[in-house]
Amino acid sequence: MMSKAQKLRAKRKAQLGRPRKANAERFACGKIKPGWSKRESEKEAMAVALAARKRMHGLETSSSFAGYTLGRLFLDGRITEAQREAGDDYAKGMARYYHLTGIPFPSVRAQAIDRVRGHAPETNEERHRQIKRASDKVMRLEGVLLGCDEGRQVKTTVFNVCVMDYEGLRMMPEAQLLWLKRGLNALVSEKGLRDYGERVSI
Repeated sequence: MMSKAQKLRAKRKAQLGRPRKANAERFACGKIKPGWSKRESEKEAMAVALAARKRMHGLETSSSFAGYTLGRLFLDGRITEAQREAGDDYAKGMARYYHLTGIPFPSVRAQAIDRVRGHAPETNEERHRQIKRASDKVMRLEGVLLGCDEGRQVKTTVFNVCVMDYEGLRMMPEAQLLWLKRGLNALVSEKGLRDYGERVSI
């Protein structure tokens, strides 16, 4: 029979460290297999992210669309899939333009601390061509948005949703949503014409 002191020591020893992981894949020596540990870590991280997403945005989904404002507007049913795709294309074009030209991205969340003005200081002829193409695309897209009725408001709304990713705009009033849809519809048409032109030229 164990004495009271021995029982106390055994109890304290049992409480040391984290609990043993149940159902873990282990080697014969008892060590957890790295593959299983990695999968479990990813599951735990995903669970935390999904819980935060549900708490902050009220969304119970693992869809990548829930990770940004335009995607959440799509999941809310406030914009169509074609409008979302056009907005994504616009955002990619703007991001590429900022990256190639070295202009700091307007959102502080996207800064690249390890780069000089967004890219290495050396440039070559190919980079100049890429910059020109990106600049031409941005100018064309801005022209499309400014060409809409109330173009300045349309351009600002599309930019703030697609590029700046302001979460507050998820609950924008209907009048502002109309500006967004108007701009996205114009981008849908522009994208369709551009894709058609590329297919014809091939």
